[in-house]
Amino acid sequence: MTTLRALRSELRARSGRGQTLPEKVARACLTPAYQFVQNRRARGLRYWQPVPQVRSGESVVLRAGVDCVDAHNHLGRWLHPNGEWTVKDVPELVGLMDSVGVAAIVNLDGRFGDELAANVQRYDAAYPGRFVTFCHLDWRELAQPGFGERLADGVRRSAAQGAGGLKIWKDLGLSLRDHRGRLLRPDSPELDPVWGAVVETGLPVLIHTADPPAFFQPLDRFNERLEELLKVGRSHGGGQGRHAELLASLERLVANHPAVSFIAAHMASNPEDLGWVDKMLSSHANLAVDMSASLASLGRQPRATRRLLVSHPGQVLFGSDRFPPDAPTYQTWFRFLETDDEAFPHSPFGSYIHGRWAISGLDLPPNVLDAVYAANARRLMPALGEDRSAGKAGVSTEGDGTLSTP
Repeated sequence: MTTLRALRSELRARSGRGQTLPEKVARACLTPAYQFVQNRRARGLRYWQPVPQVRSGESVVLRAGVDCVDAHNHLGRWLHPNGEWTVKDVPELVGLMDSVGVAAIVNLDGRFGDELAANVQRYDAAYPGRFVTFCHLDWRELAQPGFGERLADGVRRSAAQGAGGLKIWKDLGLSLRDHRGRLLRPDSPELDPVWGAVVETGLPVLIHTADPPAFFQPLDRFNERLEELLKVGRSHGGGQGRHAELLASLERLVANHPAVSFIAAHMASNPEDLGWVDKMLSSHANLAVDMSASLASLGRQPRATRRLLVSHPGQVLFGSDRFPPDAPTYQTWFRFLETDDEAFPHSPFGSYIHGRWAISGLDLPPNVLDAVYAANARRLMPALGEDRSAGKAGVSTEGDGTLSTP
């Protein structure tokens, strides 16, 4: 049998002598395997879509077992490349929510001023109880001294306009600099007036700190997110150790302001190290995390993930971070949280951008599921209002974030 290595050697040798190929070698050149290997540099792994041969049970979860709150989504114009609304047809979105059991969505795109007013009017006011919009800080204030107090005043104005919380993006710590050119960190003392205004207005803070750890590592064959990084790039210069520095800054922020309710996005931007997440949640009663954009990372370690959620049922929130929202993504999340299915794709669309591996379900207990799906979000975000599904699982929340069942 002619191997590909021998075939390549034969091709080089004969082409150099101007000889034609034997019939067997010529036929081998036409095989799909040979063509794939020859073109692997040009094609890349993005063309490789192996079909898993694992045969296991497959559960179809069309609707959440408990009416849920998507605590992390983007419905505004902030992230759209053309400045358009991410969701073009709001009634159609509400119909989707009704069909899959999403009682409410937290819109993190409110920004401030007129843009906040437009988001609140389009979503919160038009569909009471179905949407809550978070505001942002106007970082243009950094250009002049005394920006901390001005940012705090902005929080107060946004709260008066109807903002249900404050969203802090990852540019705090990665790129934002003050008027002196100094990089701001989440725990920079100049921002202390902001946290005072948050306590004063009663707004929760959803904070996204850092990128995944792989985004700070060299772009080489050992980087598990290489495909994603080659496709979308990274918003900073990398640098090993920076991820840990940013997480340490986040921890200092949470510790220094115990009266603020912090929700750290994407499992505190560290779903790859659930031991660290467990330590953070155990150490800081004012901290919760959302699960958004972490399905691939959490699903490959289902036992550790389940232990974390069962240990901290009052401190984890469901969120998708899929915009515009769609039914297949929600249903994949529901399958992950509610079933014990094994080895299924983390993307319903065949995307491997977050990792070339399968995930397995958590099969969460009903009381934990109810808390993660909705009860925690409604407790931490008062603007959401009362839980419409209250009493379904008989869940109550203790003062330390633990749950008890009657």
